[in-house]
Amino acid sequence: MSCLLAFIAYRLHTNYSHSSFQFQVNPLHCLLTMAEALLNVIFDKLTDEAFNKFARSQEIDSKLNDLKITLTQIKALLNDASQKEITDESVRLWLNSLQQLAYDIDDVLDDVATEAIHRELTQESGSVISKVRKLMVPSFFTKFSLSQSLRHKLDSITTQLQQLEKQKSDLGLTVRDDKPKSTTRRNETSLLESDVVGREGEKEKLINKLLQDEPSKQNFIIVPIVGMGGVGKTTLARILYNDTRVKDHFELMIWVCVSDVFDIFKISETIFQSVATENKQFKDINLLQTALREQLKDKRFLVVLDDVWNENYDDWENLVRPFHSGATGSRVIMTTRQQQLLKKIGFNHLDLLESLSHDDALSLLARHALDVDNFDSHETLKPLGEGIVKKCGCLPLAIKAIGRLLRTKTDGEEWDDVLNSEIWDLETANEIVPALRLSYHDLSANLKRLFAYCSLFPKDFLFEKEELVLLWVAEGYLNESLANKSPECLARECFEKLLSRSFFQPAPSGEPFFVMHDLMNDLATFVAGEYFLRFDNQMEMTEEALAKYRHMSFIREKYVAFQKFGAFEKARSLRTLLAVYVGVDQGSKKFYLSSKILVDLLPGLPLLRVLSLSHFNINEVPDFIGTLKHLRYLNLSKTYIKELPENVGNLYNLQTLIVFGCKSLTKLPKSFLKLKKLRHLDIRYTPLLKNLPLGIGELKCLQTLTRIIIGGNNGFAITELKGLKELNGEISIEGLNKVQSSMHAREANLSFKGIHKLVLKWDDGSASETLEKEVLNELKPRSDKLKMLEVDCYEGMEFPKWVGDPSFNRLVHVSLRACRKCTSLPPLGRLPSLEILRFKDMSSWDVWSTDGEGMFPRLRELQIKNCPNLIDVSLHQPQR
Repeated sequence: MSCLLAFIAYRLHTNYSHSSFQFQVNPLHCLLTMAEALLNVIFDKLTDEAFNKFARSQEIDSKLNDLKITLTQIKALLNDASQKEITDESVRLWLNSLQQLAYDIDDVLDDVATEAIHRELTQESGSVISKVRKLMVPSFFTKFSLSQSLRHKLDSITTQLQQLEKQKSDLGLTVRDDKPKSTTRRNETSLLESDVVGREGEKEKLINKLLQDEPSKQNFIIVPIVGMGGVGKTTLARILYNDTRVKDHFELMIWVCVSDVFDIFKISETIFQSVATENKQFKDINLLQTALREQLKDKRFLVVLDDVWNENYDDWENLVRPFHSGATGSRVIMTTRQQQLLKKIGFNHLDLLESLSHDDALSLLARHALDVDNFDSHETLKPLGEGIVKKCGCLPLAIKAIGRLLRTKTDGEEWDDVLNSEIWDLETANEIVPALRLSYHDLSANLKRLFAYCSLFPKDFLFEKEELVLLWVAEGYLNESLANKSPECLARECFEKLLSRSFFQPAPSGEPFFVMHDLMNDLATFVAGEYFLRFDNQMEMTEEALAKYRHMSFIREKYVAFQKFGAFEKARSLRTLLAVYVGVDQGSKKFYLSSKILVDLLPGLPLLRVLSLSHFNINEVPDFIGTLKHLRYLNLSKTYIKELPENVGNLYNLQTLIVFGCKSLTKLPKSFLKLKKLRHLDIRYTPLLKNLPLGIGELKCLQTLTRIIIGGNNGFAITELKGLKELNGEISIEGLNKVQSSMHAREANLSFKGIHKLVLKWDDGSASETLEKEVLNELKPRSDKLKMLEVDCYEGMEFPKWVGDPSFNRLVHVSLRACRKCTSLPPLGRLPSLEILRFKDMSSWDVWSTDGEGMFPRLRELQIKNCPNLIDVSLHQPQR
């Protein structure tokens, strides 16, 4: 696989043959981004004070310092290496060796950090740990042998680094401050193309926005056209610009190709020259914009700003100052791949321009390949054309490029060659690739790395935002030391940036799922390099190839046999093993994983950081799991496990444990209190799990604890929530009848936690109605965060005042179930955002009147089930 930047540069500087559809090129690897990002992670570890304190105690600080010095010298060469790798195979191999070694260094430093945690826990536990050391401490932790092993590893990798550094003279590498410059983007004009297909619906909708009067505080309105590269934003803008209705409506019309450099002076100058009758030159931005303001004054204008990349709101404000002098009804069309600036301007919801419909895409291919409107006269080519259109994801730019490649070719074999080739291997790659490469090139190094990680996802794979966030965090891709934010918060921000630039798209099925366009998926695979593998049954893997892979995914199938993975015994450097599935609903499907994979293969992958075996028919988790000391993320959701091994407590680095939907799970290990780094524990839908392990309230890093089971005298106490200050998201608190005092409920401090979904459950048979109301009153969550509230088996006759308080302005879903003694409802009609309201098994509820309260301004679903005594319903709009 090649980096797109290297690929295009190679294409531009190399002679190649047009004689065949397959374009062969020696692979070039864009390794700078990955290597540099990994080196940054390493430097962060080497500068961590706690890490260095432990290193000094083990007398390995001098070796780490030598390592840091050599790394610093090598990092200074990366800018030069990144430019020379394009044409110099030796430099490419040098960068490849550096990245391989960087992974090894990171693994060794992780060993050091893990040993530090182990020693700290041993000291804290004292004699208690000593008594159970033989049972609880894994074999890889011995006081002296590990230190010796670390010294040996550090010596080895430092020697290898020094050898790489010494090669700089032979390779001609020097220290350079400048980084490769962005490739210039193509300028587009307003002249209309002759072969536009489709877009009638989008055209009419946007023309209405251009021509119809809309209430606005300003005299001009922005009409955005947003979408991924190559989807046809500029083409649609041209259609609008050249429409006779539009031309008749506006007095002044201006087209500006903005592109990558948002030069306010240059853009203003272009607009001025388009409307001025005299050819006047300016050197001062103030004089220029003053003159432009006079030219636009009291005139209804249309300005098209094509290909806007800038996200700076101040730059935008400075640019449009002269626009305010224009007449009411003026418009500004902005085409862009990025949503951030528009959101800053005030666009909370944006309709993205989608790919062409299948029929329109097929017609576009026919026009460019066969010079006809459809395939009626080429029936034998139509199935191949349909496959090519799907391959292109109905993206106009890709279809036109491949159509030109196939022009006058009517041989089915030639079409079949194109259909079965990678987009990047075709002659037309230099037409398709730049459109997507520009978006990728515009990303920061960190965003590039996060996007490349998504190469593990197959095409049409539906993923959730939080799922990807936790994976990124587990891989160590987010550096919280750079900002006063958690890694999860940084990851969510990165997700939104990639989403706003169309690297991700909302799935057609809607929330909470997202998907990648097929060509974006190809792009991720293209830039990920040789350390990521999306494995399938047809692949023949050599031992040499397997040894270098660090991240791997495979499709979850009904039967996953050991033969499929037998060769992976050599892939001992794997950090990631993800089972993925294309589709949504897997509830009724069963997947079987060979036990030999669990028993024989996985123990041979000691460097795993991410392991996901969700949905498989796994009944027992082998004890080896406790030896995976690097593990950060373990997903066993919807398996058939009954318990986890006690040595799970040895996974000191574990951040995320997902056992969601494990309906046979009966208990969690007592060793849970040792998981000091655990941040996310998802135990939803585990009906046989009746107790939480002791000490879970001491895990101060916990952000996610989806099920809180209040125990008896020796169980989890609600007061333990006080110490879990980072708790947020979805929380279900069960067994509230065991709370003996409202003061204990107050100590939970729910109003200080970022909870967006709260389920409160009492068991049947609770005695005190007064106590239950007092407890519920003290469990008031934070009003500006809560989106969903469910109350089950509450025995009070009425609800506290906070239930229904309009300050809960984000609350969209309320459900009251089995509140059998309740006779009156809270004023739920006053909730300004409430959309869904459900009642069930409310046997004492007989009257529902909304006199004197609000009247559900946004309610779209009302559900009442099994409320037999409800006979008087009076819903009135309050008098004004």
